Amino acid sequence: MSEVYATRRTRLRERCQAGGSPSALISRPANVRYLAGAAPQGAVLLLGRREDLLVCPGPLEDRPAEGRPDDALRVHVLPAPGGDAAVAAADLAQEQGADALAVEEHHLTVSRHRAVASVAPRLRLADLGGAVEQLRVVKDEEEISCLRIGAEIADQALGELLESILVGRTERHLALELERRLVDHGADGPAFATSVATGPNSGRRGHRPTDRRVEEGDFLSVCLGATYRGYRCEIGRTFVIGTSPADWQIELYDLVFAAQRAGREMLAPGAAYRDVDRAARQALDSAGYAQGLPPLTGHGVGLEIDEDPQLAPSAMGKLDACVPVTVEPGVHLPGRGGVRIDDTLVVRPEADGGPELLTITTKELLAL
Repeated sequence: MSEVYATRRTRLRERCQAGGSPSALISRPANVRYLAGAAPQGAVLLLGRREDLLVCPGPLEDRPAEGRPDDALRVHVLPAPGGDAAVAAADLAQEQGADALAVEEHHLTVSRHRAVASVAPRLRLADLGGAVEQLRVVKDEEEISCLRIGAEIADQALGELLESILVGRTERHLALELERRLVDHGADGPAFATSVATGPNSGRRGHRPTDRRVEEGDFLSVCLGATYRGYRCEIGRTFVIGTSPADWQIELYDLVFAAQRAGREMLAPGAAYRDVDRAARQALDSAGYAQGLPPLTGHGVGLEIDEDPQLAPSAMGKLDACVPVTVEPGVHLPGRGGVRIDDTLVVRPEADGGPELLTITTKELLAL
């Protein structure tokens, strides 16, 4: 992996040099991990003129879930506790003879930006923008392998829950059990706060589990994800509890399933982000559910659960191969409940079999 991280840093350095800043300060944790192999708490990465440094506010701790620093990268630990690694890195860049430093203004607070400028007054600070995030969009096969394993873990945890008795248990209890199962099966932890929604809560995006108990006839919506070696995936499914689904539940489920399938079928290199969103959204719009639809149909995943690209009506850009995304349309009917279906897939060309589905739990409307 050392060569992989070195190649990533080289690609970023070339972008920085093209913009007139041979040195760069990376502070956003996911970006630090992408370029350095690990992002200890408070650490930053300095792409320097003479050498690259992982600058840490304290000694490294052995936490495998947080990754391991690239062996080819020198770790610089601040001599005194409580220091700001970003400020120290700017001082080191100045010592290396840099006259300009690109920083992630979208991550640094105003006060930290001022502190960096004051400690290195001879440095011209420039905005790096989303350069690292852009590099992260297309994944290599090692990254996709981590996402694939994370998806297998999430599928396994969800499958085991569905085999247990659900009636009478609370949303909160079920969410905690799912997160425990994720860890039991090898995840670093949940990719995000697990959502379990029942009855009138079902189908709500980002629902926080409550003490409501599962009842016969409820829709049950579950959205969870696993983190494996830092990479995060997502899966969402909706089921009916205890009895055969009512007609309105079947109709709503079939509609959302058709919308989700339309979005998945649009995933191909060269497809516009907005066209993927439109394909999924049209099915729901035409059925009269234009109001209250989520602002986007899906998004990229990786070291963060919500990355570029954004599959939304106004999104600009086109998909590339080896870009993992979610497709997650849903409908929520206030007071009644709703349906969400959410998969993580990797964009692949038709010659390679089309989009690769990572989350494989059945999308059949099951009565549990």
